[in-house]
Amino acid sequence: MKYLIYGYTGWIGNKLSTLIQESDNIVIGSVARMENRRDLLNEISMKKPDRVIVASGKTGTPNVDWCEDNKEETLVTNVIGILDIVDVCKKFGIHCTVFATGCIFEYDEKHKVGGIGFTEDDSPNFKDSYYSYTKGVVEELIRNSGYLDNTLILRIRMPISDKLEPKNFITKIVGYEKVINIPNSMSVLTDLLPISIKMSEVKETGIYNFTNPGVISHNDCLEYYKMFVDSEFEYTNFTVEEQDTILKSKRSNNFLSTTKLQTFCSKHNLELPGIHTSVRKILKNIKK
Repeated sequence: MKYLIYGYTGWIGNKLSTLIQESDNIVIGSVARMENRRDLLNEISMKKPDRVIVASGKTGTPNVDWCEDNKEETLVTNVIGILDIVDVCKKFGIHCTVFATGCIFEYDEKHKVGGIGFTEDDSPNFKDSYYSYTKGVVEELIRNSGYLDNTLILRIRMPISDKLEPKNFITKIVGYEKVINIPNSMSVLTDLLPISIKMSEVKETGIYNFTNPGVISHNDCLEYYKMFVDSEFEYTNFTVEEQDTILKSKRSNNFLSTTKLQTFCSKHNLELPGIHTSVRKILKNIKK
């Protein structure tokens, strides 16, 4: 099977490429920019992929605050570019998987900390960062425009990998001067990326909360880090209100229900460990 990956040189795209090639499939790295429709049409027409995976978008460097100062570029990539590739894939009849974000929700009266999680049927309620706003907009446009019969949207959150690399969420918070302490849904890529390839292979469509079951706080992650990696590590907490004063945009905190994803995994005999189990295992292996 031939996969065309947009964002194949990026963090997630590179990991996907490795996994796909290990399964004796072919990976083609994209050259066209998603917002250039003519180039997209030419590329897909010439390369004739069996599947398309989009692991590309503007998240900002060093963080999403970059998007606050670069709104036009963020909009062009995160909305226009994604809509272009989804539309072109549908026209060619090629299944498209889009790695999206679950950072489009915020705990509210119905979804309180320790309560029920947001499902795939819920519409975004967090718009206090421009990055999250664009991601919520494009998801709703795809949902309401008839594209979900050919498109798979995977909402990832605070991604964690099996190496202490710069984009690993745990690596990030280890380097923070202070952290908040709120339970959140998070995505362990080691567990989830193989599942995403299976979903693409069987042409699964629709929206999925793409996180490990359960929630975990920043403090939980750092306590496990102390337990398994560096016993002398120390950290300090501050409140969300204090955090907001040092950032250009607010950050979302939420719990995403994984019932739908767990059903898919059960159907295809795929393992999906809970977030605490997975984080402990990841950090134990990193120490080794």
